[in-house]
Amino acid sequence: MSFAGRNVLLGLLLAVVAGVALFFGSSAFFRTEEVNKAQARLSLHRGLLVAEVGRFAHLTFVLARDAHVQRATLGHDRAALNSRLAAFAEQAGLEAIYLMDMTGLTIAASNAGQPGTFLGQNYGFRPYFREAAAGRHGTFYGIGATTRRPGYFIADPVRGPSGDVVAVIAIKIDLGTLSAAWAESGENVLLANDDGVVFLASDPAWRYRALQPLTTAQRADIRAGQQFADEPLTPLNWDETGDQGARIGAKAFLHVTSDALPHGWVLHYFADPRAMWVRSWLTVVIAAVVAAATILITQARRNVRIRQALHKSEAEEAALREANARLAVEIEERRTAQRRLHRTQDELARASRLAVLGQLAASVTHELGQPIAAMKNHLTAAEISGQSGRMTGRLQGLVARMEAITRQLKFFASPAADEALEPVDLNSVVDEARALLAPNIATLGVEVQVETSTGPLQVHGNRMRLEQVMTNLMRNALDAMEDTDTPRRLRVGLAAIGDEATVTLQDTGTGLRGADLSDLQEPFVTTRSSGQGMGLGLAISGEILREHGGRMSARDLPEGGAEFRVTLPLIQAGREAAE
Repeated sequence: MSFAGRNVLLGLLLAVVAGVALFFGSSAFFRTEEVNKAQARLSLHRGLLVAEVGRFAHLTFVLARDAHVQRATLGHDRAALNSRLAAFAEQAGLEAIYLMDMTGLTIAASNAGQPGTFLGQNYGFRPYFREAAAGRHGTFYGIGATTRRPGYFIADPVRGPSGDVVAVIAIKIDLGTLSAAWAESGENVLLANDDGVVFLASDPAWRYRALQPLTTAQRADIRAGQQFADEPLTPLNWDETGDQGARIGAKAFLHVTSDALPHGWVLHYFADPRAMWVRSWLTVVIAAVVAAATILITQARRNVRIRQALHKSEAEEAALREANARLAVEIEERRTAQRRLHRTQDELARASRLAVLGQLAASVTHELGQPIAAMKNHLTAAEISGQSGRMTGRLQGLVARMEAITRQLKFFASPAADEALEPVDLNSVVDEARALLAPNIATLGVEVQVETSTGPLQVHGNRMRLEQVMTNLMRNALDAMEDTDTPRRLRVGLAAIGDEATVTLQDTGTGLRGADLSDLQEPFVTTRSSGQGMGLGLAISGEILREHGGRMSARDLPEGGAEFRVTLPLIQAGREAAE
């Protein structure tokens, strides 16, 4: 290796080492910044939580000394007290205010006469009642025994003229607004009690999960107070990775906590570390650009000096030959660099072609999987029933579908502008997709409800491609319900809204798991925890809908599961028929 080559290699090596050192140094700095930001957000959430919990801490103390409450303990004016408590609860924004006798029986309540009223219910088993009945201030967080809604309970003793405890006054506060605010802000926050059970969380899937396995004694205490009803309190799939880091499932977070809260509660804040990595890489890139600019400026100045030296040494033959020799060396070095650049470009082009070929092969494998699986199911059914001859027509249709799907994959290389478009009824498209997936539906025991439009729902498009979109979305819904214990239901609704046709699919599966549609439409991205699926169905469906002038949206349903909605422009005949 020449001296110049060794210098170039040494320079490249030093540049790589400097880049690695800069990356790790900047990531440590930005990590500290992100942790500080997380601590600030944690302090804000802690302050809001303490303020919300303490806002009504003294209300029960005041109510216990109210003359109307005192008379109600003696059996007087309880109906009037119900109205009075209802007015207090409405003005203060409380879920309920209620008065219990010494057995725990509710004798007056703000929600008297309403569905799920506390009146006539006995809460003597609740820890907050036992604390107040013993003459102390009682607090408790749990799921309501009557309403099945969680809340924070505060109770105080009501004393008679002799100073003895004669009743207990309690209020119920809904803290669900805090978790709703966390979720709306896009932050990852959870609040755990002294047993390590999560009872408030920005992600509903974290709620009523244990941060560590509960002991037998802890579970017994929770059951005795009916704190979390019938929730199994299974452990949350998480662990702390050290250095203020944590992992929930497969996702990594920056993790900070605060235990300076009442009742031994611990507030956990999980920050996304992606901003730290992006800023670290950006620092490295900026440094590389600055270094390259410095080198270019230095080289430009060097060239200027060379030209000045050539002009000055024109009269001296020896100096001119020496300058020409130096210039020839530089030209050769540049030619060598150009040849290396051409080789690198060729290698990158070859790698890109291989990547495209791999993605196309994966797409073919993914898209042919569904019809092949259907063929196998039909063949198995035919062999069992001994009616294989009747399956020939069906299998021929499936083979034709596979050939059509293979042809459609050409749109990854170039748009299929030459394919004929025709009026297509979306009702029949959904029926065909459902028929194709009938064996899968029967195997999983899924209840499918299809609400078709009153008339044809015609759009201008390619029938086979639209059937492929419906098949992909219905198959994704079936896959999402495969590992769930809830009743498996798939609802498909078709309707005309203005100049557009909509197809809505709602399932009771695992939902989007925090992902948004733009992420899921990236090739090879999948939310299936089992590792099955290649993450191409939504990418292909999105491309097909864009070709047809349509769009797709997705969201998590509040009651669980996910909703996907496909919108396509109606043709005039389809709009009039639907109307």
